[in-house]
Amino acid sequence: MTNYRRGKHSHYDAGYFMRVLLGLCTVVNIFAFQAPQPSFIRATATVSTTEMRMVAVDPSTVTKKELNDIIGTDFEKDSIHKRLRDNGYLYPEHVAVIEDIAPIADKMVNEILLETGAKSWQPQDFLPDLSKDGWEEEVKELREMAEELPDEVMVVLVGDMVTEEALPTYQTLLNTFEGCDDPTGDSDSPWAKWSRGWTSEENRHGDLLNKYLYLTGKCDMKAIEVTIQHLITSGFNPGAEKDPYRGFVYTSFQERATKVSHGNVGKLAADAGDTNLRKICAKIAGDEARHEKAYQIFSQEILNRDPDGLIMTFGDMMRGQIVMPAELMTDGVDHNMYENFSAVAQKLNVYTAIDYAEIIGHLVERWDLDNIEGLSSEAEKEREYLCKLPERYKKLAERSMNRKKKVNEEEPVRAFSWIHGRTV
Repeated sequence: MTNYRRGKHSHYDAGYFMRVLLGLCTVVNIFAFQAPQPSFIRATATVSTTEMRMVAVDPSTVTKKELNDIIGTDFEKDSIHKRLRDNGYLYPEHVAVIEDIAPIADKMVNEILLETGAKSWQPQDFLPDLSKDGWEEEVKELREMAEELPDEVMVVLVGDMVTEEALPTYQTLLNTFEGCDDPTGDSDSPWAKWSRGWTSEENRHGDLLNKYLYLTGKCDMKAIEVTIQHLITSGFNPGAEKDPYRGFVYTSFQERATKVSHGNVGKLAADAGDTNLRKICAKIAGDEARHEKAYQIFSQEILNRDPDGLIMTFGDMMRGQIVMPAELMTDGVDHNMYENFSAVAQKLNVYTAIDYAEIIGHLVERWDLDNIEGLSSEAEKEREYLCKLPERYKKLAERSMNRKKKVNEEEPVRAFSWIHGRTV
């Protein structure tokens, strides 16, 4: 198995971009030659074909090969992909590793993780079918079950749904990972197919939760829709910096965090007697579990080929903090909406600092960092830091929670537009 060493970032090929710019100018001139001239120009001046050919290339005299030679690149799908691959990577060594494990991504798509065809569930499988007789009773039953859900549970459910609905920003993120992108939008590369397949599965989550919340009649759907639009508009930057290593460490962590959150909301739904919502959350959590497995396998394969590189990246990200995907959420009025939503989620033990510590511990164990040998001295220090981090983080989280209990701190009352301004 090839072992890849880390190196300095490569620089963009300025000459390449200048050639493309000049080539585009040539193409514009060709189109200008082909386009009919406005009548007012013909009325004031007569421009001969010879004079036109002095300022533009006559396309009838240029072959495709000659045009490509002039421009420096062609615009065929495969050629675009090759030019983007060969020019301007910030992390060429990382890209080489990513290309080496592309067959594994292909296997994930075709054999293991992504569900297609008859195996693929859809939101409608869990909702009343309004096209059939008796749908009124199905909706009534759904509403009666949802009526028992406390407002606090509704808040975390809406927050989870808003997070899922911001899917366009997550696919955008995947396409920034060098070597994993989909440069044409329909590329046949394994990574592009994985990205589109993952997105198609994730798209079901927001659809299902959104429709469920609408049918309950308990939420201000317009306020929720405004929040979704704000979140997508604001974007999302988890600090991946276009590095596929950072990207896969992040997704390995975040998919598990999302699984934990949906699973715990499902438990709260079951406690309140809403079996519909319990099934919905369990199905979504199951998807997240499969996706988590894939991203952790991708990271494991990177670790097998470039242990120093992956461990240094993992350590650097843990010294910062994993950015939650909905941290910029707002309804346009409450600019602390994410903090308020997060506080309710922690109060209900849907997602807490303890969960954060346990996810770090899971990744350390999953990638067997305790037993990796042959690292550089710098990477070895980072490995030791990572192996001790879960316990240290868990102790800090427990200390913080115990301090709150001792001083009997009362949770402030928070109003949410999502539930018509009611407080929790």
